[in-house]
Amino acid sequence: MNFHQLHLFYTVAERGSFSAAAQVMHMTQPAVTMQIQTLEDYFGTKLFKRSTKKIELTEAGIALLPYAEKGIELVRETDVAMSSFTHMLQDRLQLGSSLTIGEYVLPRMLGPFGKLYPHINIMMKVMNTTQIIEEITKHQLNFGLIEAPVQHADMTIEAVMQDELKLIVPVGHPLATQDEVDLEEVIRYPFVLREKGSGTRQVMEEQLMERGIQPQSLNTVMELGSTGAVKSAVEAGLGITILSPFSVRHETALDLMKVIHIRDASFKRQFYAIQLKSTLLPIAAVTFLNFLKHQTLDN
Repeated sequence: MNFHQLHLFYTVAERGSFSAAAQVMHMTQPAVTMQIQTLEDYFGTKLFKRSTKKIELTEAGIALLPYAEKGIELVRETDVAMSSFTHMLQDRLQLGSSLTIGEYVLPRMLGPFGKLYPHINIMMKVMNTTQIIEEITKHQLNFGLIEAPVQHADMTIEAVMQDELKLIVPVGHPLATQDEVDLEEVIRYPFVLREKGSGTRQVMEEQLMERGIQPQSLNTVMELGSTGAVKSAVEAGLGITILSPFSVRHETALDLMKVIHIRDASFKRQFYAIQLKSTLLPIAAVTFLNFLKHQTLDN
């Protein structure tokens, strides 16, 4: 018996067919079947009932499944534990990232990571969560980084970084003379917001509702489909907004905008990594995710 066979067994059980497992594991169906037969020979018992269209676990297979799952999890934990010691890795990572993470957060972290691991090449696609999941499922991406948790039967999701949205105003705005303001004062002014359904908008609206404020009661003068468009509208004096300070570092450095803390509200949000349950990430990908977990988003 070896770990590869246990991994195949787990994947067949999870996917419900040899052909689906073969696709996930990048193997031919006969090769998967042969490895499962070898594992059954080792234990001296059948692990799957093959009489139906969708294979089912035998009693022995049901008993083995939690041990196979523990073995996969142990390998993942081992990779995480060892990732900080591996500095000569050579690999090419393909990842998907949502807009705020991909355009404003990760670029500032790729430099320090590249100095630590110069032989790891990262190819990043900036896209929405649905597209990220689709490309992970097709094995076109190793993993994805998203701004809100999702429920997907084939995916595992874990927290990697935390961000906090703040009030963003143009420098000539009446609130720009203050470093902290109350939420009650903020909601009196016109807002420029991201479109409904965006992660940024969702975090803001959830916090407002927790404070007893209905989002539709805001004086929203404009809804825009990108953070860049929102920033341009705020800079032009069309309204104020709630964004990640990471996204306006350039504008604040040029004294075009100001970041203000809202003292009686906290717009914190978690960033997540998402990957296929049945796929073990390469050690280079584990190393990159472990690096992100130890980064502080000091706004």
